[in-house]
Amino acid sequence: MTVAPDPDPDTVLVSFGDVGTKSREVRGKMTRRLRDNVAALLDDRGVDATVDREWARIVVHADDADRAARVAADAMGVVWARPVVRCPADVDAVAGTLAALARDAAPVDTYAVRARRAGEADDHDFSSRDVEREAGRTVGDATDARVDLDDPDRTYHVEVRGGDAHVAARTYEGPGGLPLGTQAPLVALVSGGHDSPVAAYETMRRGSPVVPVYVDLGVYGGPDHEARAVATVRHLARYAPNFDCRLRVVPGGELAETLIESVDDTRMLSWRRALLRIAEVVADREDAAGIVTGEAIGQKSSQTTANLAVTGAAVDLPVHRPLLAWDKPDILARARDIGTHEDSSIPVGCERLDPPFPETGATLDAVEAAEPDGFLDRAAAVAADLRIVDEPAQPL
Repeated sequence: MTVAPDPDPDTVLVSFGDVGTKSREVRGKMTRRLRDNVAALLDDRGVDATVDREWARIVVHADDADRAARVAADAMGVVWARPVVRCPADVDAVAGTLAALARDAAPVDTYAVRARRAGEADDHDFSSRDVEREAGRTVGDATDARVDLDDPDRTYHVEVRGGDAHVAARTYEGPGGLPLGTQAPLVALVSGGHDSPVAAYETMRRGSPVVPVYVDLGVYGGPDHEARAVATVRHLARYAPNFDCRLRVVPGGELAETLIESVDDTRMLSWRRALLRIAEVVADREDAAGIVTGEAIGQKSSQTTANLAVTGAAVDLPVHRPLLAWDKPDILARARDIGTHEDSSIPVGCERLDPPFPETGATLDAVEAAEPDGFLDRAAAVAADLRIVDEPAQPL
């Protein structure tokens, strides 16, 4: 058996999922975009690396392959990223390399080896099963760990292609989806709460850059509200360093005051309609194809199915609701995963926009009748006073 010295990974294999289901032409465009996005993330986070496309993978070469893999795994469209050691496509070489990796890694009680060969059946004189069996035995001899194919503490991966094998002891899971920038941009309404940044992230995960918009409530919200929105968007921007993810702030205090003075039970529905109309104006300026909100069916009085129909009628653009059927615990879990939960939990001032007895089954006619004349036109007009918050992305 060829025994490798303690190997130090200097290459990262990056896998993509949905991209691989596209036609050859579309797949080529999407993988080029993914390569550029991975390179932008690495550069933004100070990782010196080169990024290439090779066969069905993005390949990163870096001195610190482990850090490069962790960063690459943040790119939308990535299914996983692995720091790997390259060795000859030979069972003994693979087994020796795996044994060295296993000795160098933190000890575990159980393990499994998963091997994959690419190419024609006669390209190699061994099967994937041969690699798994021989390499698995070698890892066991080197570490005294036992095999567990159902729920191992660590899974070693081997990819064999042509004359090379790529051996990995660690895998970083990515978000999946599509590379950012392969879909048209969307305006994302953000409040700084938990739901809207998660909705924006899910939209980005499907390839659409977002234009974040926060509508300031004035004295009915306060600087703590805006600070929360700025913090969450700043964190989202770290996933998109090569896109303009700066927060757009629109003054809405006078609109809120008008509603408080003149509308009762349907006040929040009119406010939601105003937000959508503002977002539509921004979308037109930014060439965005739609609007994203963090709404989920029944989560608030304004988010019953009847009320969603009323608020959505305020605009012609499609309103995308990625969290429509999500439960709140799932939204909070995702917020923790993507890093926005802490910022969204910043205590904020009292909101006085909510009516004492909100309408849960409104009709469009009733809401329009209760709104002040020209209210939605006024909402569209305040978008002219938009300002951009030039905040750097959250450092890592």
